[in-house]
Order: sequence, then structure tokens, then C-alpha cells
Amino acid sequence: MKTDIANRLIWLGGEIMNVNDAKINVLSPTSQFGLNVFEGIRAYWNENKNQLYAFRLADHFKRLKRSIKLLLLEDKYSFDELEKAFKDVIIANDCREDIAVRMTVFVEGFGSWGSKSPVNMFVAPIPKAKTNPEYNKKGLHCCISSWQRITDNSLSPRIKCGANYINSRMAQLEALRNGYDTTIFLNKDEKVSEGPGSCLFMVKDGVLITPQLTDSVLESITRDFIIRIAKDILKIQVVERSIDRTELYTCDEAFLCGSAMEITPIYSVDRYEITNEAGSLTNKLHKIYLQIVTNEITYKDEWLTGVY
Repeated sequence: MKTDIANRLIWLGGEIMNVNDAKINVLSPTSQFGLNVFEGIRAYWNENKNQLYAFRLADHFKRLKRSIKLLLLEDKYSFDELEKAFKDVIIANDCREDIAVRMTVFVEGFGSWGSKSPVNMFVAPIPKAKTNPEYNKKGLHCCISSWQRITDNSLSPRIKCGANYINSRMAQLEALRNGYDTTIFLNKDEKVSEGPGSCLFMVKDGVLITPQLTDSVLESITRDFIIRIAKDILKIQVVERSIDRTELYTCDEAFLCGSAMEITPIYSVDRYEITNEAGSLTNKLHKIYLQIVTNEITYKDEWLTGVY
């Protein structure tokens, strides 16, 4: 990146500008009510090929549009316009390293929490190393949260919107106050759901197990990726089913995953030790993950979009 992050360039409303010059109305619905939807998209630098690869860009755009539909917002950006904004701001910043890109569609103007328009969008890249510390840990000590995960009949986790992350905020701050790195939610049925902004997998007797999407889980692109490479490349059994909290205490391995944290092993849950380092299957999955997203090995060509 050619500037420091405090002066990076972002895309806002069709213009590329210094982040300090980007302004929104303080009375806008996004400011007052968190009325926005977003995607966190990763792109990986391949030094040998002198190329930055955005991972599953089309799938992120599809999910963004699903969130827009479910919140009944104006859908004004085409797939081509989304991709152009994404690429233009990265090129303007001359990003030649692993980055995370926040793409947020929000409601501006002087409306209320019921407004559908006018919508605007910003796109903001940041070097991966400068993202939140919780996304750069080698392993995690977790607790089971006292806060319940939102449900499809309250604030659907299927919608990736800013307001939903207050649920994650409450749980994460509780975990940090109590000396943990992060937390794991239970859903309304007291079954394991996910972490704040991350999905969960555990390994038991060589089987990879993850909660069902109907267990109050985000339709995670990373979750889908891990299931596919576990089945297709490692040829291991993957089971999607409800998980009891005490199963985590006695599993062989566990990890949280997402675009931001990739695959990060869980060392303990509620002080029950799972492992003191990444397990062998977790390591294998993460190694293959990185090889695919950096285009060191080919899996699905359509999943990688070259920026330059």
C-alpha cells in the first residue's frame, strides 16, 4: 500500500478519495440505526506471479445482494459495478500484499430505520496485518457465551448487516473481560452456533463436524470452502449436525474460520484444553486453504479474480 492506513484511499459513491475526506450525514439511517449490509473480502498476493487474487468475489457479491434483498434496500449496483469499484480502489492504493476489503452498502439521506433508499457504498482495503488483533492470533482460548446467538425469527444471521454484529460485540466484550480471546455462541436450542464473525468446526475420531446452517449460522463462504476441500482433496468425512457444548470439551481438534481469521485453531473452551497447538487436520486444511487462495495450486479457477 503506497500510503499509511490512516491516509489510505477508499471508494465512496463513485469517487476514490482519502479516507479522511469521506463523509456521511450524521442523521442518516446508517449512522442512527446501523442500516447497512456489508462483505469482508480477502485478496492474496502471489509474489511469483506478481498478482493479487481476490477470493470468491462473485460469491461475496451474491451474498451482499441477498442481504440487500432481505433488508428490502434499494439494489442499485450491478455485479460489474461492484467488481469495478473493488478493483479500482485496490489499484489506486497499489496494494501488493495480502489485504482485507470491506464493501458496505448503506442508507444515507434523512430517512428513518424504515428507509429503503437512497443507498450509497464504500469500499475500503486494509493490509491483513493491520486488521483486528483477534484475527491475527495463532490459537484461541474460548468461552461459551452467556449471550444467545440471534435467530432467523429475530435478527437473521443469514443477513450480513452491521446491526447484527452488536450481538457479536456483546459476546466478544464479555469474553475479553473474563480473560478469553473470543467466544462461542449457543443458539435458542442451547446447541453450538458459531463465534462472533466466524464459523466453527470440530474434529472427532477423524470426522470433521460443523453446525448446520439452520443452527443460527451465517451462510459462510469460508465454511463452504472448508467443507469442499475436506471432501474433495483430503477425502475425509464431513458431517453437518447440531453440536452440544460438552462435545467441544472432549473433541480432538477445533477451529474457528472466516474470511478475516482464515482457519484459527481453538486451544481450549471454558478452560477445558483441547490442544496446545494446531491439530494435524487443522494444519492440513489451513495449508491447502492458503495454497488455493494464493493460486499456488489450482482448485476452481472461477474462485480467483486477478486484480492487476
